[in-house]
This record gives sequence, C-alpha cells and structure tokens, in this order.
Amino acid sequence: MTELKDKIVFITGSSSGIGKACARRFAEGGAKLLLCARRTERLKELAHKLKKEYGTESHLFSLDVRNRKEVNQSIDALPKKWKNIDVLINNAGLARGLSKLHEGSIDDWEQMIDTNVKGLLYVSRKVVPDMVLRGRGDIINIGSVAGHEVYPGGNVYCATKHAVDALTKGLRMDLVGTPLRVSTVDPGLVKTEFSIVRFHGDTDKADDVYQGLKPLTAEDIAELVYFCASRPPHVQIAEMIVFPTAQRSAMIAYRQ
Repeated sequence: MTELKDKIVFITGSSSGIGKACARRFAEGGAKLLLCARRTERLKELAHKLKKEYGTESHLFSLDVRNRKEVNQSIDALPKKWKNIDVLINNAGLARGLSKLHEGSIDDWEQMIDTNVKGLLYVSRKVVPDMVLRGRGDIINIGSVAGHEVYPGGNVYCATKHAVDALTKGLRMDLVGTPLRVSTVDPGLVKTEFSIVRFHGDTDKADDVYQGLKPLTAEDIAELVYFCASRPPHVQIAEMIVFPTAQRSAMIAYRQ
C-alpha cells in the first residue's frame, strides 16, 4: 500500500456527503486535509471533530468551484506548507431537477454544468501542473453511473457525468509517462443530500428515491476513494462502478 500519513489531500465540496466522508476516511489514514466548500461553518465543525478524534491537521477555505477567478486566487493563496498537494479529490457536484429536456430549467442546467464540468476543470487545471512538476499525485474524480447510462429526466445531469468520464479518461492519457494516477469512482444510489438538492429541498421526493432498498452510504464511497489512493505506486485504479446490491443498473433496482 501507499502510505498516506502526512500526505496533503485536497477535497472539494467537503462540507457534506461523500466529500465529508472522504475527509474522515483520509483523516483515519493520517493525512493532512485541505478542505473547501461554500459552507465554511460546516467545515469548521468537521475539522474540529477530526482534530479531536485523529489529531488531523486541516486547512479550510471557502470556495465556489464554479468561479474560475476564485479557484485560481484561493489555490495561489495557500500557505507554502499546503501547496504540495498529493491527492486531489474532485468531489464537488450536484444534480438539479428531473425534468424532460424541453421542460427543464436553464438555471438548473447552468448550475450543473458549471459545477460538475467547469468546476472540475478549473480545479484540475490549477492543481495538476504542480503534481507533474513534482512527479507525484493522484487525481480521483467522483463520477456516477449517470456517466455510463442515461435515464429519463436525467438528460443534462447525465451529460455532465458523461463529461466527467471523458475528462477522466482524457487526463489519464495526457499524463502517460508520468507517475501520476487518474481514477474515477462512479456510484449508483447513495443516500446523502444529493436528492434533497436535486428536488430543491423537497424531502418527500428525496426519500422516495431510496424507498424499499438499502442504498450505499457516503462512507462506502469514501472507502473506495481511499482504496484508489492507497494502492502501490505501480497500480492505477482507472474506474470503479459501484451499486447497492439491490440495484443492477441506473433504472433497475429491487424494492421491497
């Protein structure tokens, strides 16, 4: 295994869900955490808990990955001891709405495209060049089964996750001949705030998504992300697609 103790792990969207679970899992492994999100109060609470439980050293900052200028300024402003990022986890992402394309909200589309695609690009473009110069680094993108299958109402969200899949594969090709590794972890149904955000706060609709089955947890996905980062240097996990056992594809699941 690759030793992750004292490695600097940068997690976008780390105030909740999969990002928060990744922070905890890497803290267990002794990593130092660069945590960013728009909700900094949640980050402070998380960092306090991880410091108390694991002695984790964290650096927190507010960041909206959709804002290219803010991404560049925030990463440029990192203290010197935090600049040598070893693991980048592009986790920030969301779904908005479940409408037919011709009835969809353009505001929802732009939020998904700007976060899921452009945000990932902005952060990667800023972080990866330094990894190449130092000759080490892991880039792990949080994708989705929606990057492999399209489902009714998923149109634009699925398009953004297909883009994540293509960008991950393209970056892996671009980095051939370097020690850098590029992975994607692509979950099916995971119970986080994802569906609450998708349905604009409608908790009843969100609960219906997971009705009658046991979904994955954020911790399940964090364990896989940690697995990717902790493989020996000659092992690169290119892609992981993971479902709860009750789910067999984007649209096929057994509900009791």
